[in-house]
Amino acid sequence: MVTASPRRIIPLRRARRVIPASTCNYEYSYDDLFTERLRASEDDAHTLQTPLPPEYVAMSPAELDERITTAREGLGTQLVVLGHHYQRDEVVKYADFRGDSFKLSQQAASRKEARYIVFCGVHFMAESADILSDPEQAVILPNMAAGCSMADMAATDDVLACWASLNQVTEDKIIPITYMNSAAALKAFCGKYDGAVCTSSNATAVLTWALERGRKVLFFPDQHLGRNTALRLGYTLDDMVVWNPHLPLGGNTPEEIERATFILWRGHCSVHGRFSVEQIVQARERYPDVNVIVHPECKMEVVQASDLNGSTEVISNTITAAPAGTVWAVGTEINLVNRLAQEQPDKTIFCLDPVICPCSTMYRIHPAYIAWVLDNLVAGRVVNQVKVDSEVAKWALVSLDRMLAIT
Repeated sequence: MVTASPRRIIPLRRARRVIPASTCNYEYSYDDLFTERLRASEDDAHTLQTPLPPEYVAMSPAELDERITTAREGLGTQLVVLGHHYQRDEVVKYADFRGDSFKLSQQAASRKEARYIVFCGVHFMAESADILSDPEQAVILPNMAAGCSMADMAATDDVLACWASLNQVTEDKIIPITYMNSAAALKAFCGKYDGAVCTSSNATAVLTWALERGRKVLFFPDQHLGRNTALRLGYTLDDMVVWNPHLPLGGNTPEEIERATFILWRGHCSVHGRFSVEQIVQARERYPDVNVIVHPECKMEVVQASDLNGSTEVISNTITAAPAGTVWAVGTEINLVNRLAQEQPDKTIFCLDPVICPCSTMYRIHPAYIAWVLDNLVAGRVVNQVKVDSEVAKWALVSLDRMLAIT
């Protein structure tokens, strides 16, 4: 159901931390231009969604489909539409490309003839597309309220405060690594301070790269991907601490920080956090020959109890390549699971969580928003453009390029 006055749900913003210059021995201060541009970029990400005109709210699915189809035909090759795996079927059907966030951004960047890139995903994905695309291309997010709760768990000020604190209690070189599911400002932070971006597919390679260059890794915003990857590399829980941005030193002692190899940000995915070992046990009781595959954003015990784990692309490709008649219990977002089941009726594919678990922020993309932004493009108006600050984009691209060079 589309509402007339959608608004982005924004976490309460804490007061910006002021750290006296005398307590910081690192090469930046909180007053420098780069820091302010990071903050401004984060503020831009919280732009409110303009209410949809009443005519779009009142349109039936058939009317919306006709409006979108007509607009797409009129725009032709000037337009490319991207649909993330987690989008509902009513949205994905309009996509020229379907995939995970970084793959989609790369595909959009390859379409040089397209003036408009409509990204049916969430805000950090549109930011990445803008960073990778040409300056004359406009990246559009149909609903500016489509954010990511995990990305919002790592606020720029909190990460900067963490960085300053860490460099006060240890002389070890720390390499910052941010998951793709983060704001452009944090990708830029990693670019400037010798770090990189990672995806759920290449996190192992990126963390290996980081530890060849530093003694410690600050990994954000998803603690579970960081923990699961570190364990895969042969480290133990004793080598890790969790950083809680609400507590001094993240809730750790200086001695714990000094001993740690991995400082894991206290963030998580609300969807993947729903999956449990109990669900896996129940799936195995119901189907003794079941294959359990989960996303590495799941908790450590869930990943360890599964047969396989991997990104949305890995999950999709693994199940698609599996023989007919196989049974798959999947620990990821329901729209992808249901789509795989519909497209491959020769296999038994179901979600581990018996309660439907869509990504609530991804679900804010609706055909009514797509029709609205496309009609505006036909009329020569660009609405809901996501544009990353040039300095932030420059350093974010550095961290993305490092990632690509690693893999």
